[in-house]
Amino acid sequence: MRASRLISRKHKEKPAEAQVASHIFLLRGGYMRPVGTGIYSLLTPALRIMQKIERIIRAEMDAIGGQEIKMPVVLPRELWDESGRWDGVDNALLRFKDRVGHDMLLAMTHEEAVVALARTEVTSYRDYPFMMYQIQTKFRDEARSRAGLIRVREFMMKDAYSFHTSEKDLDAYYEKCAEAYHAIFRRCGIPEVVAIQSDTGMMGGKVAHEYQLLTDAGEDKVAHCPKCETYANAEVATCRFPQETGEMLPLEEFATPQIKTIEALEKFAQVPASQMAKMVFYRTDDGKIVAVVVRGDIEVNECKLQKILRVGFAYANDDEILGVGAVPGFASGIGLTCRVIADPSVANGLNLICGANKPDVHLKNFNVSRDTPNAEIADVAVVAEGHACPSCGGPLQVKRGIEVGQIFKLGNRYTASMHMTYTDEKGEEQTPVMGCYGIGVGRLAGSIIEVRHDDFGPIWPLSVAPWQVQLNLMGADRAPALKDAAEAIYADLEKKGIEVLFDDRGLTAGVQFAEADLMGIPLRLIVAPKAFEQGMVEYKVRGTDEKGLIPLAEVVPFVRKWLDAEMKKYL
Repeated sequence: MRASRLISRKHKEKPAEAQVASHIFLLRGGYMRPVGTGIYSLLTPALRIMQKIERIIRAEMDAIGGQEIKMPVVLPRELWDESGRWDGVDNALLRFKDRVGHDMLLAMTHEEAVVALARTEVTSYRDYPFMMYQIQTKFRDEARSRAGLIRVREFMMKDAYSFHTSEKDLDAYYEKCAEAYHAIFRRCGIPEVVAIQSDTGMMGGKVAHEYQLLTDAGEDKVAHCPKCETYANAEVATCRFPQETGEMLPLEEFATPQIKTIEALEKFAQVPASQMAKMVFYRTDDGKIVAVVVRGDIEVNECKLQKILRVGFAYANDDEILGVGAVPGFASGIGLTCRVIADPSVANGLNLICGANKPDVHLKNFNVSRDTPNAEIADVAVVAEGHACPSCGGPLQVKRGIEVGQIFKLGNRYTASMHMTYTDEKGEEQTPVMGCYGIGVGRLAGSIIEVRHDDFGPIWPLSVAPWQVQLNLMGADRAPALKDAAEAIYADLEKKGIEVLFDDRGLTAGVQFAEADLMGIPLRLIVAPKAFEQGMVEYKVRGTDEKGLIPLAEVVPFVRKWLDAEMKKYL
């Protein structure tokens, strides 16, 4: 590809809307352009990267018996009614009506569609197990699109779905997919991705793992125990709160005029938040009030709470809080007429400070087991830095990560609701179980940049780089023979099937090198007057200090040897 023909404008300045490295460099480097919030057009460099990532994904999915298919982006309501998700998913699902008023949707995931397809094709146990996958456009109407390709509304995704006659068979295939995912990330140049326990979320099912690339640019929080070498998404991570022992002292009121927050109470009482109990009140979708008690320095994990309540919920208002016997700003779990859930952080505590359910009054020496004996004890805490690992008791670390893939054991969540069956060895109808496995292609590309870049641009791994070699021609106006040499090198490399981006525009060295950095191509060849006088071509490896000179006659063999050696890192 000649740079003079490439439609991909580069920019010197950081775009105002971009905050993370991948977003900045993808815009500055001419990889993509915004069309709307969270919607982008991809130019040739980005598309080439995506295609290489897709080839890697296909190879690994095919290796574990996957069959590639293609399902529609637009689906009718009826399929999602069958599964119960038409009304069960929030506004992230984009619903619309077609020209005759029929309810339709833009698919954000394809469980319903693949079950509808599979149940028409597979009816006997002899055809099990099987897996089908696609690489398809999806649309999720994100409320907070951010970070370029990291969180978008329209995206390209590989989604795979396996079908099994037993949970045991699903378990075995799940492990195969897990291994394939590690191979995909290694081949894409990010072997540091870790698999962690996660929440099943809207997908349902019993077990889920997500693949997190740990980086400060990530929006997810991951709890990590360095001693146990375990990871868990903060949505499901647990920790240990040791049982404090000692004498339970009598409850004692003390005046706290206008002291309504934990922060204000810390200053007023000169007691740390870890010695306090705070209340959070929720109103469930079925109209009930639930009071949650956590330690003063801990937040309520609403993902964990959702699993306990099994219904939607929102914060209760002041009138609703008063209605169950509490006083906003001065509440406790004592004497309430609603359901009370106490986290182990307070249940294991001793003689805590809490509200007195009276205006401008708090209590000393609150103890859950004595003062709210009917409270349910359940883990609803957000794990924080320094909390104790539930296994070894060591301090947990909380890191940030980007989710680059996820796998789920769906069980019969969709096959049962959509009446997919097969005939077993005895001629009886049975319901199969499923797994599903997703990777966002664009998100993966953006994530690679987050951990492989410098101040000047991306440092693409050879396996997914837009081109393998960047050829720069310098000073041809001073030495016409340079152009002929560069053209000959370009032609010879292309004949050997080597991907080359040839900057033939005659721009200054500073501009060419700056733009080459934004392209992030692994190997750079420079045809310039000083080296050319010695019969040499300069080379430089992007992102390293490696550089040197190559005799003109040996350029192609050198490049071939270097590429072959480098590519072995990604096999």
